[in-house]
Amino acid sequence: MKIAQTVVRDKEALAAALEPLQAVAPTLILVFGSVQWLNEMSALLKRQFAGVWCLGCTTAGEISSEGVSDDTCVVTAIRFEGAQLCVASTRLVEMQDSRAAGQQLARQLPRQNLRAVMVLGQGVNINGSGMIAGMTSELGDDVLITGGLAGDGGAFKQTFVLTNSGVYCDQIACVGFYGDSLRVSHGSFGGWEPFGPARKVTRCDSNVLFELDGEPALEVYKRYLGDHAKDLPASGLLFPFAMLSPNHNEVGLIRTILAVDEAQGSLTLAGDIDASGYLRLMHASTRALIDGAQVAAEAASGLLPPSGQGLALLVSCVGRKLVMGGRAEEEVEAVADVLSKNAVLTGFYSYGEISPFSDELLCRLHNQTMTITYLNESSAAD
Repeated sequence: MKIAQTVVRDKEALAAALEPLQAVAPTLILVFGSVQWLNEMSALLKRQFAGVWCLGCTTAGEISSEGVSDDTCVVTAIRFEGAQLCVASTRLVEMQDSRAAGQQLARQLPRQNLRAVMVLGQGVNINGSGMIAGMTSELGDDVLITGGLAGDGGAFKQTFVLTNSGVYCDQIACVGFYGDSLRVSHGSFGGWEPFGPARKVTRCDSNVLFELDGEPALEVYKRYLGDHAKDLPASGLLFPFAMLSPNHNEVGLIRTILAVDEAQGSLTLAGDIDASGYLRLMHASTRALIDGAQVAAEAASGLLPPSGQGLALLVSCVGRKLVMGGRAEEEVEAVADVLSKNAVLTGFYSYGEISPFSDELLCRLHNQTMTITYLNESSAAD
């Protein structure tokens, strides 16, 4: 495996910035950037890297080996020596079609010798849990699925996904990895802490929450937020929900608010809600989030090679970035310290993180979580 990366900050230097990536003769290019970058980047990639698989999305902040940046474009070129790739995409027009779109996406991937899938989805008009359920129904639960939902700088209006055919606001896309030479590990951890009582879900529909303890969910939520309620839905990133089982045990999943409906008194969350479960509000400190990122990196570091490059895809939630502010760099530094200098970091701050828990393979939609996917290839000497 060979990897080259550039962080582009000046559009006038865009073409020149991509030229050094040619040296690795890439088989895959990953692109993470703000909305303003992707259209120009798509056209340029078609000219300079014809025939190379390309995949990317807009973000709420970019992650690279240089750290965290905003309004930039991180372009990472990877050459796999033994692994084979297949990139697929499909439209997702309505949120209620998320499961069907996930199925359609997965059906495009040949199943034989499929080792892992990295998926990127639009970040606003989507039920991430439904998309994952659709993919899993086709691929089975023994194929690792990781990735994330696109962002738009925290505006929650329109996000975009990049594929070889262009840039789209209504698509989900993925790359499938094949071959025995590929080694993949993953890790995820939050760092959020609960506050307030557990509240019973008394009415919901998929990812739309209508009632908690028999009251309109939005009314209950606003009561807890106090002054922060005037800034909804953006302020909801600071106060996500932890999902609890019917016996009040934590299940390890956190849900972020995507939208509010004043007329219905409802909250739209980024993923499905357990209709028989409970929810509890969460908050976090910067130190706890940084420590959580380190835990995720330690879980993903089991397959680090003694030499040679590896790729670490970091997908962290925009809510974590808002809490940490100028210290967001520190969670990326914590990951880099664990993964060592052999790992090239790429990724983004997202509207939803896709990964199993650290100790299992079944894929989940996470919110407010740092997720890490580590890829490298075995050599003949291994």
